[in-house]
Formats: sequence, C-alpha cells, structure tokens
Amino acid sequence: MDNLFGTKIRSLWEAQVLMQQRHVAYHLDIDSLMLSNVERGERKARLEWVSKLTQQLNLNEDELLTAWLPIAFKPLRRMKKLLKTPLNGGDNNEN
Repeated sequence: MDNLFGTKIRSLWEAQVLMQQRHVAYHLDIDSLMLSNVERGERKARLEWVSKLTQQLNLNEDELLTAWLPIAFKPLRRMKKLLKTPLNGGDNNEN
C-alpha cells in the first residue's frame, strides 16, 4: 500500500519537537499502534483524521488531502481498470 500520507504525517509531527506519536494518536482518538500502521502504509487513514491532523499540526488541509486522496481513491482506480478489461480475456473474435 502506498504510504505517502503516512510518511507525510510522520515527518510533520516529528518536526514539532515536543510532539510524540502518542499525542497525535490521542488527538485522533486511536491508539499508537494504529497510527504506526497508517504511517507505514499498512492501514488507510480516514478522512476525518485529515481534518483533525491539520488542526493539531497547524497545517493547510489541502497539503494533507493531496497526500491522502491517492490512497483513498486507489480502489476506485482499480475498479475502473477492471471495468475496461473485456470479460472474455481480450478475445474479440465473435464467430
């Protein structure tokens, strides 16, 4: 799973010297393990977390949304690709 969003939030909270992962997790109402999974790209972040993070880290919401959106819509892109694939495996010969 792509972890651009996770890498981004980790670098942002680490840049704030007094902030620790448990503080960020507490603000999101999740445990540190779940936040760690998001940071490593093993779990998808919820949209509501983006808003909470921007408030906590004093950021522009667009900055985090830009990192979050590709992850959120990856299943839709996959579905679109599947819908374009012919059901008969690409054999368009109709005899």
